[in-house]
Formats: sequence, structure tokens, C-alpha cells
Amino acid sequence: MKLLKYIFDRTMALIGLLFLWPVLLVVALLIKIRMPGPVLFVQQRVGRNGVLFNCHKFRSMTTIHGGSSVSVAGEARITQLGAKLRKYKLDELPELWDVLIGNMSFVGPRPDVPGYADQLQGEDRIILSLRPGITGPATLKYRNEEELLATVENPVQYNNEVIYPDKVRINRYYAEHYSFMDDLKMIFCTVLGKHMIYNHEII
Repeated sequence: MKLLKYIFDRTMALIGLLFLWPVLLVVALLIKIRMPGPVLFVQQRVGRNGVLFNCHKFRSMTTIHGGSSVSVAGEARITQLGAKLRKYKLDELPELWDVLIGNMSFVGPRPDVPGYADQLQGEDRIILSLRPGITGPATLKYRNEEELLATVENPVQYNNEVIYPDKVRINRYYAEHYSFMDDLKMIFCTVLGKHMIYNHEII
């Protein structure tokens, strides 16, 4: 199964880059024209086995800001164009490159910034055995995470005490009950904006 996942990731990432390069080019040009500064946002994230890697995304924020790693819908550091890119997940298209070179997978836990993955204890550390994913069960459940955080008084506290522990629970289940068919369903649901039943809950 792991070999099948590995082959699928590389093959589909290559196909995706070959077919989507016009979209990548248009988005890059829009960012360059409307958001002076670098086109790509490159940040170190925690990868498989805790190894740091450079994660690539289209930049959706201003170049200078003092915000936290927790993003909230409507905050000033997210540009107007950036908000649209994030809404339709276009900002994550460069991650196809990260999948192609083996740092990420199509499906898995989202790559955390250092400081979050370090908190994993005991059996929860099985999550670190996985390649981070562009999508996954926790990503699907919290697809509107930024909007949700915008409704609470303390977004960082709510993320740390409610959302992040729930993501750990979901991702641990994914690691312990891996299914390639579930991966295909999650990719399908991500692309089409659908929901699915996973571990007796709707994600």
C-alpha cells in the first residue's frame, strides 16, 4: 500500500504540474502585479520523521506583518487577492512540487510549523511517520478553519485547545488505519468540495 501511495503521489504530481502550469503562471502573474514582492511563500515545516523541509505556497499575505502562525479569515495581513487564492485553495498549488520531490503526499496531515509537531507525545508521534499532505481527513473536517477562528474571542487559544488536539486525534486514526481507497475519496472530496464519512463522523 505504501509503495502504491508513493507511486501515485509522484505520478499525479507530475501530471498535475504538466496540466496546471497555465494556471500556475496566471496566478504567479497576478500576485506579481497586485502584490509587490515574492510570488512564493516558502516556510520551513515539519516533515516525515520530524525532518524540516521547505514548503512552497503562493504568497497570500503582505510581505511585512507580525501575525501568528494561526490565520483568521478577514485579518488585515491577508490581501484581497490572497483571500481568493486561499478560498479556492489555489495558494497550495505549488505544493505539487513538494509532492513530486518526495517531501509531501497528496493525502496526510497538514505540515506543521516547528513548535506544534514538537508537542506530540507517546503514541501520537506515529503521525510523524507520515509525509505531510496537501489534503487529509483533518483538513477536510476543518476546511473552513479560518472562518471558524474568526468567530471566537481568542483564535490562538481555541486552535491550541480545541482544533489542534482534534486534528491530532484524526491524523492518528489515519496513520493507524491507512487505506488507499480512503485517500482517493479524500482527494475527490477536496476537489469537488464534498463531504464523506470517516471514522463514524462527517468530514
